[in-house]
Amino acid sequence: MADDVVTSPDKETLQGVPLIKDQVKRLPDAPGVYRMIGDEGEVLYVGKARSLKKRVGQYAAGRAHTQGVAHMIHLTRAMEFVTTKTETEALLLEINLIKQLKPRFNVQLRDDKSFPEILIRRDHRAAQIRKHRGAHSIPGDYFGPFASAWAVNRTVNSLQKAFLLRSCSDNVFETRTRPCLLHQIKRCSAPCVDLVTQAEYDQLVQEAHDFLSGKSRAVMTRLSNEMTALAEDMEFERAARLRDRIRALSSVSQEQSINPHSTEEADVFAVHVEGGQACVQVFFFRAGQNWGNRAYFPKVANTVDRDDEASGILDAFLGQFYDSQAVPRLVLLSHDIPNRELLAEAFCIKAGRKVEVMKPQRGEKAELVRHALTNAREALGRKMAESSAQGRLLAGVCEVFGLEGPPERIEVYDNAHIMGTNAVGGMIVAGPEGFQKSQYRKFNIKSTELTPGDDYGMMREVLARRFGRLAKEEEAGEAPTCC
Repeated sequence: MADDVVTSPDKETLQGVPLIKDQVKRLPDAPGVYRMIGDEGEVLYVGKARSLKKRVGQYAAGRAHTQGVAHMIHLTRAMEFVTTKTETEALLLEINLIKQLKPRFNVQLRDDKSFPEILIRRDHRAAQIRKHRGAHSIPGDYFGPFASAWAVNRTVNSLQKAFLLRSCSDNVFETRTRPCLLHQIKRCSAPCVDLVTQAEYDQLVQEAHDFLSGKSRAVMTRLSNEMTALAEDMEFERAARLRDRIRALSSVSQEQSINPHSTEEADVFAVHVEGGQACVQVFFFRAGQNWGNRAYFPKVANTVDRDDEASGILDAFLGQFYDSQAVPRLVLLSHDIPNRELLAEAFCIKAGRKVEVMKPQRGEKAELVRHALTNAREALGRKMAESSAQGRLLAGVCEVFGLEGPPERIEVYDNAHIMGTNAVGGMIVAGPEGFQKSQYRKFNIKSTELTPGDDYGMMREVLARRFGRLAKEEEAGEAPTCC
């Protein structure tokens, strides 16, 4: 992707604006990525440009700089550059570097874990339906994303009732000699013991695929017609089974609220900015159904160039979001963004098909965006209220313990065991923004010298391991980790 790297000269006397002016003299009029580096070698900011010479030159000109930009320029002690063949390549490289380096002055996506999906495995004679998260390395059909594991579990349970597909592992499947409990409660057709023929099971798999692909009405109509025919032939027991399957499918459709009629596949993004904080609300629509939403609160307090501007925050957020997520055919936005066409081109390259990025003005799509924007506004309001309450709690802790300032990190430890066996210790973490679940840790007690049930000995081991590692990192001059 990159053609060459240009680094700053070894001139210790140059910093800030003089340093940038010196760099501009040697920069090419070509697309690329630049990094602004601080006094201790930390990356302050990563940006991309259609022309490195023109873009970096704007920092030296001193015109229309916000306070954040001016502060960043003042802290700059060195710069690094990478030229690329196209601006799209520069955009992709910028996204990767921001996620890797986490610069202080960039908008940063804090939670970029993959979303859960539904997978119908195709590498076994009896296809399996299951929840999946991560890379698409297993042969099969993937449907998603869903906003939460809970939403996937609920939908899988309903689909099991409707299509009777197996969810057991291959080992369990191969060793069964009689139907399991799931068959008894009418959630599996028991292909493991041949209670359903291969052709009949394949038909169930195809119906499930069609339903998740957006053909839910056709599937339900076909089942309804079949149920009616069976009832007319006095096959009431088989008709009742179809009735139960139709009810399960109806429950799935009803649970996916605000289902659009004209939008089969889209992600909807809406951003609300207030009080130096931002919330990006994301709604996922697949197969004409709403598969949930999630609120993100990107770091924007020290951003530059965009100055907490909603469109700029959304612009930076989108690139980082889709760096690890599958891109739908349509992306709907609450604000027009500076790099909309460039992002659309990058998404087309990533997806291998056409991807449209747009800000709808009217109709159902605009209504979906307004709904997401309302949710973003309400979510940010709740977040700010919770932060305020958390601030008051930490102020109380500060007063009770006579601290000079509110604590940035609070760790709580506990341990447990089962009649002296399976001993574990746990650590939870809280800070100015509340509980930090990503920092939670579990410690498996390893000592063989402890008396079973010795809570004090278990706690001693947990604390020794936790703070022993912290001490080693401080001695080595490394950034301390959570445990």
